[in-house]
Amino acid sequence: MTDRKKTIRGLQDIRTLSGRVDMVSEPYRAFMRITALEMEKERKGVERRSAVQRVQNIDARFRDIEAEKDVLLTALGEREKGRSQATSSVKPKGTQDTTGCFKIRY
Repeated sequence: MTDRKKTIRGLQDIRTLSGRVDMVSEPYRAFMRITALEMEKERKGVERRSAVQRVQNIDARFRDIEAEKDVLLTALGEREKGRSQATSSVKPKGTQDTTGCFKIRY
């Protein structure tokens, strides 16, 4: 006689179809999924509109900065023009023109 161990099967070994139910057979699951997708779509739409608004605010600030910079450069140009007319037009040798942008030397 051979000793064979019988495997004792329990409740966990019973095969069921509970996890294999599709959404068509239970319509409420499909509707719940559709509802979740619509809510996510709405949230993403709110995020998108907020991001677009932030980008528009940044672009507006860039335009304001450029306009203010142009006003200041124009004022400096007129001031330098008036100063250069008051002094002689011949500059001594070795002097640099300081009317443009500042330069950084390394």
